[in-house]
Amino acid sequence: MSTLHHEGPTSDARPAAPDLPRHVVLDGTPLTVDQVVAVARYGASVEIHEAALSRMATSRAVIDDLAHDAVPHYGVSTGFGALARRHIPAEKRAQLQRSLVRSHAAGSGPEVETEVVRALQLLRLATLVTGHTGARPVTAQTYAAMLNAGITPVVHEYGSLGCSGDLAPLAHVALTAMGEGRVRVVSTGSTSDVDAAQALADAGIAPLVLAEKEGLALINGTDGMLGMLCLALHDLRRLLTTADVAAALSVEALLGSDAPFAEDLVAMRPHPGQAASASNMRRILAGSPLMASHRELDDAGNPACTRVQDAYSLRCAPQVHGAARDTLEHAATVAGWELASAIDNPVVTSDGRVESNGNFHGAPVAYVLDFLAIAAADLASMSERRTDRFLDVSRSEGLPAFLAHDPGVDSGHMIAQYTAAGIVSEMKRLAAPASVDSIPSSAMQEDHVSMGWAGARKLRRSVDGLTRVLAIEVLTATRALDFRTEAPAAGTGAVHAAVRAAVPGPGPDRYLAPEIEHVVQLVATGAIAAAPTAAVGHLD
Repeated sequence: MSTLHHEGPTSDARPAAPDLPRHVVLDGTPLTVDQVVAVARYGASVEIHEAALSRMATSRAVIDDLAHDAVPHYGVSTGFGALARRHIPAEKRAQLQRSLVRSHAAGSGPEVETEVVRALQLLRLATLVTGHTGARPVTAQTYAAMLNAGITPVVHEYGSLGCSGDLAPLAHVALTAMGEGRVRVVSTGSTSDVDAAQALADAGIAPLVLAEKEGLALINGTDGMLGMLCLALHDLRRLLTTADVAAALSVEALLGSDAPFAEDLVAMRPHPGQAASASNMRRILAGSPLMASHRELDDAGNPACTRVQDAYSLRCAPQVHGAARDTLEHAATVAGWELASAIDNPVVTSDGRVESNGNFHGAPVAYVLDFLAIAAADLASMSERRTDRFLDVSRSEGLPAFLAHDPGVDSGHMIAQYTAAGIVSEMKRLAAPASVDSIPSSAMQEDHVSMGWAGARKLRRSVDGLTRVLAIEVLTATRALDFRTEAPAAGTGAVHAAVRAAVPGPGPDRYLAPEIEHVVQLVATGAIAAAPTAAVGHLD
């Protein structure tokens, strides 16, 4: 599955965003979503706290003792998966670790984005420093050094079933730490494709020679799917605010009513996401001369909108956007639990036991990845319906057909809606859950798998699709405002100004694709979500 997710400048590490950390200290306490994004997308540096290194040394001593035990111990002196019952003699265990990583680095297909690989590198490192994997301190230090040197292993689209964790993607990272395979190196704003051994040598990093248990410790985790969940959470928070902004633009430009967004009406159904979305829309639309133009005074002398009911895509925006917000909060809760986890098999417990477990199974993350894809598809579907209303003279409240300069000669935004519709159709297909599928593997030892990696990959495509569909709605709604004679609200006016700074207003048909892309960038960077804040204050 190739991905539409466009990283823009993030294919190379970028300067840290103002609201994200530039340096992350790993001490064994849970990382935050913001810290993951800072390292993965913006190139923040990492450091391992001395206390974490000491904790790793203590747990490593447990593994070293077991390595000399005559009794076989899984992952230490045995084979793996369906071969777990074979005892491996001490002289072959270094080869065992190399063979594990080499054989599991079996990915195929397009390369995975830099930010995803950096996220899974960081999250595997975060588990190592908990001291529950039995890995040596030098192994964690090597991973940190690779991140700080901008060395990104080449990881492929296919290979993970989400159980036992993201095996193939993580194996490609471990292979790089051993000085094998290909990597991407970011330096002075450009990215080069080099041999891993050369990249490590150039950075002054010694290749790892893995000791007992370390091969498993480096590949048994949900780090890829969790990393993509963190990135999606960060992006979707901005897009949910953008959806409220876009819907407010559409309500105003289509001469709709803001009466259904009243606080007391919304409070009758006390979903927190709905309340936040309706509040955003009220603030953005407050004081709109354009909306006042189609109000009349009621019997008490108060202005009341003459519109009896708007279409659902306008009137029910807070309900749909709010449901997506609440879904996001549930997913963020799951991500928080997973970020607080130490995922490996076997693990070293706090009292020194080495125990096999099933914590590597990706189901908890896989479910919410699928849930978010459903929410993203529904948001995009509603946005596209609002875009379509602008183009139909029977529903657009007096706007020219397709918002064209000279309808018939010009097509206006006719095909922009086709583009949005095509993306929405794709997003509906991507909303089909990956987590309900399972293909047994490893000679039926791993007989139920999560497919969480696949869920994460399609969610990235969905996030990109939602970005583009919202951009087309914003582009269309601001064009519609230009055809209205009354002024917009302060909030919507600020959005209109931000769009006009990048894209000119109505006129004869122009090459439309670059204009769409300009607004896509405004949405992706958060400029549309931030535009109204100077006029109306912070938006949720």
